Amino acid sequence: MDYVRALPDLVDDIEELVTCESPSADLAAVAASADVVARVGEKRLGVAPERIVVDGVSHLRWKFGEGPTKVLLLCHHDTVWPFGTLLTHPFSVQDGVLRGPGCFDMKAGLAMSVHAVAGLADRAGVTLLVTGDEEVGSPSSRALIEAEAAGCVAALVMEASADGGALKTERKGVSMYRVRVHGLAAHAGLEPERGVNATVELAHQVLAVTGLADPELGTTVTPTVMAAGTTGNTVPAVGEFAVDVRARFAHEQVRVDAAMHALRPVLAGARLEVLGRPNRPPMTAESSDGLFERASAVAVRIGQPPLGRVAVGGGSDGNFTAGIGVPTLDGLGAVGGGAHADHEHVVVAELPARTALLAELVADLLRS
Repeated sequence: MDYVRALPDLVDDIEELVTCESPSADLAAVAASADVVARVGEKRLGVAPERIVVDGVSHLRWKFGEGPTKVLLLCHHDTVWPFGTLLTHPFSVQDGVLRGPGCFDMKAGLAMSVHAVAGLADRAGVTLLVTGDEEVGSPSSRALIEAEAAGCVAALVMEASADGGALKTERKGVSMYRVRVHGLAAHAGLEPERGVNATVELAHQVLAVTGLADPELGTTVTPTVMAAGTTGNTVPAVGEFAVDVRARFAHEQVRVDAAMHALRPVLAGARLEVLGRPNRPPMTAESSDGLFERASAVAVRIGQPPLGRVAVGGGSDGNFTAGIGVPTLDGLGAVGGGAHADHEHVVVAELPARTALLAELVADLLRS
């Protein structure tokens, strides 16, 4: 298939996807987005997807052929952008740069997947799975992803590329926590000594949590959003903060998880709750090595520049497929930048070559 000639259709499809806003937490918006994805996919693939709704979240699956799946293409159609973002960040294509909420992460990659599969001479053995809650940790889709990936030759994750188009061959595991403090309210001017100050306890716990990081092993433990108290003249009775943990190694996730749940209050009368656990296992380089070499050989064969590779801290659904032992290659989506940021963008000129690489890699894997 000539993906250069098909570029206007691909850009049109990206526009249709981007202009249907789909913030993860808005189930109605995600359902409407699933309708759009289904329409775009059916137009290019000639067949409607199966719609799978889990806990109110809309996922889509195209499965080709009667036999088992060999190659799983893994996408998501939800975004981090709140409804109404199009008013301030409208879809546009100017000077070869495509912009719009979710274009880079990852609606361009989703459209590329559809076009790549449409260009295959034989689709048997391919499954295209499009989930609706990746940006919030895939709570309703994890089991579906793992079930679809089991037994596959490869899981190809259509998340956006790293800088310069590099593929993502290693991802840290992700754990998320909330540390909640229960203290005792009192008047801050009349009798503060009668209270148990949740803000002070939070300060102790933030320092304790920060100390769990291990920079030498690449383990980060980062307190993020924090809130406490009700009024400026009241000893805070309740407070909490969120903690983001990233780890290259599974044993580090286990260590930090045990330490988080072993936290104890410092102030007399304070009580702690620690909520959360590991969410995504690490995606190790070993899970991607073979597929990266194969993709590199395909790139050379079709006359493309050598591929780069990089390890990243962000998680994706590729962590799940790698975690169950399925060879996984990530970052095969669009070239651009600014994921989750105001300058999110896609380089239009890179779309045809990137889509051709995906199609050739899938065909190569199906022949194995």
